[in-house]
Amino acid sequence: MRPTIRPADVESWGVPLRPAKELATGIEEASRRFPGALDPRGQERFWLTLRSLLLTNPAARWRFAAHLALYRLAYDGRHPEDGPGPAWVPSRADLHSSNIGRVMAARRLTSFEDFRRWSVDRREDYWSTMIRTLGIVFRTSPTRILKLPADPRHPEWLAGAQLNIAESCFNAAPNKAAILFGLEGSDAIRKMTYGQLHRLSSRIANGLDALGLHRGERIALFLPMTPEAVAAYIGIVLSGRCVVGIADAAAPPEFQKRSRIADAHAVFTVDSYLRDGKVHDVYSKVIEADGPQTIVIPRTGEPPHLARSDIAWTDFLSDRDTYDSVPGRPSDYTNILFSSGTTKDPKAIPWTQTTPIKSAADAYLHQDVRPSDVLAWPTSFGWMMGPWLTYASLVNRATMALYVGATTTRAFGEFVDRARVTMLGVVPKLVRSWKTDATMERLDWHRIRVFSSTAEPSTPEEMLYLMFLSGYRPIVEYCGGTEIGGGYITGTVVQPCAPAMFTTPALGLDLEILDGGRPVARGEVFLVPPSIGLSTELLNYDNDEEYYDNVPKGLHGEVLRRHGDQIERLGGCYYRHLGRIDDMININGVKTSSEEIRSVLKNELVYDTKPIAVDVDRSGQHRLVVYAVPRDPRLLGSDELRAQLRREFQRAIKENLNPLLAHVEDVVLVPELPQAGPGKTRTMKELRSDYAARTARA
Repeated sequence: MRPTIRPADVESWGVPLRPAKELATGIEEASRRFPGALDPRGQERFWLTLRSLLLTNPAARWRFAAHLALYRLAYDGRHPEDGPGPAWVPSRADLHSSNIGRVMAARRLTSFEDFRRWSVDRREDYWSTMIRTLGIVFRTSPTRILKLPADPRHPEWLAGAQLNIAESCFNAAPNKAAILFGLEGSDAIRKMTYGQLHRLSSRIANGLDALGLHRGERIALFLPMTPEAVAAYIGIVLSGRCVVGIADAAAPPEFQKRSRIADAHAVFTVDSYLRDGKVHDVYSKVIEADGPQTIVIPRTGEPPHLARSDIAWTDFLSDRDTYDSVPGRPSDYTNILFSSGTTKDPKAIPWTQTTPIKSAADAYLHQDVRPSDVLAWPTSFGWMMGPWLTYASLVNRATMALYVGATTTRAFGEFVDRARVTMLGVVPKLVRSWKTDATMERLDWHRIRVFSSTAEPSTPEEMLYLMFLSGYRPIVEYCGGTEIGGGYITGTVVQPCAPAMFTTPALGLDLEILDGGRPVARGEVFLVPPSIGLSTELLNYDNDEEYYDNVPKGLHGEVLRRHGDQIERLGGCYYRHLGRIDDMININGVKTSSEEIRSVLKNELVYDTKPIAVDVDRSGQHRLVVYAVPRDPRLLGSDELRAQLRREFQRAIKENLNPLLAHVEDVVLVPELPQAGPGKTRTMKELRSDYAARTARA
């Protein structure tokens, strides 16, 4: 029996009395239109009706509690085999106008599942189609798209081809906007056209030649993502050299380690930049790390103060603004990126000339990027989403919107509005902050037509909130890795979107879920090679050993590739990400994931949590410990808060997950969760070591 919603219920969601009565009446009328137990399609129609009531009621539009309550009302009693309830459902027009719809029509495929199967069963045909659709530029065309040896771990892509992948970034008209750029503390938006970007990239390529750097040599980028950073990235590739991406937040020892592993011979950086009202020095870290020769871009118009034999940006730039790009083999390195490297030296992962094709193809099909789009995704070239965003935007002839400053603030949301962003990428941690502080509410985000989320598992409530901010646009959950060049599991704009859920393996790539070598609905995910984007070598480790050794065979004897994630296949063609396999928790014989426990630990006193399992007394029996970030930093040393959170966390686990897991041994209050990369919390292994060190000091 569906509960009756009374005006008092609506008032409890923060809606004033008079509009609460109106909304309660509207809900009652909608309930009469959809009486009794509903089938899955009926539940969707009921939700869409309720959603319309919320969006058209000014008093309820910005009351998320009302949206959450009515979403739950609409999908109350939904059967697990039907999957979670979608908050956004594509129309027939959405399908036909989408990039997927266009490719399906050209291939005469009538369903998305047929399209997906074709992309997997006919991989050479699929990648040939995508290379042609994206307009990838070749100096010498390939004789074969995929030359597959007996061992699929080492395929040959684009056999016989010569290309420079950076040339494919300039197929748009020269006067079209390539980059829109905003800075913290300013309302101005700087525009750089494709023509201007091409000329600046050429001046950089000529400048690198003048420094006497050899072809193939590696040059680091250690700076936030600015128009100059993008031009430097492209200029390095145009000149036949290789980018080394290092996150500008890295401490000097981490910069030094990555620079050494990659053998970087020069570095582009900035003297400093402004974030959260503070000036963050970057160039000084290069000096402290005794980094290679450095080209320094000033934060202001003033010339930077230089040490050693380093070069100011204006002195480095060549006057020549044309450049004949250097073609190479498809397997030539264009970018070295790093894994988090929290337990050992980070893996140095090469991107070749072909890897950006994966990034651009994923963006074209999954994020549905079109030339009219403006893409914003807070990132840097030290993380794979930096090069991903560059190729996703420029190869697809779209515009990228870059912002240097704090993305947790309303100023960033206003930049998203002013730049007319249509695709906004996030990490769940960022959405968590926006929701906690109501940062982005009442902004005009109506131009956004799709969100995308990556870096860590998200929760349904957080992602429903993100959709609520824009009046309900779909979220493409996107999970992959640096060693993939994009995603392995994701969403689309042609399938219903249930918050925090994935809907398909990435097109052109397949996966299997196994436990002990057996197919299961919930277990460890393995990829089925080959695919453009999958790494075939690492600089400092053995690629086959890292990803293929001791991996079970697939259902039909296929070679499988280890990735290290846990996922669950749900009803309704949905998937849920459960975190890393090394974050599995086993307490009292009950197995679950750290992310599954975190999803029920919502508490108004904390920003975020990270549960870990710890063998406290070396008995082999694990206890649950929760790291928590208090909203009030003054309470970091509060034993009273720790005790209160311990009680409330136990109650939340008992009521919402499993009573056998509901014993929290300890709560550790920290100012922020230790990070292993943008948006990624360190794995349980590192936090166990941290906890052991803390208890040893106590």
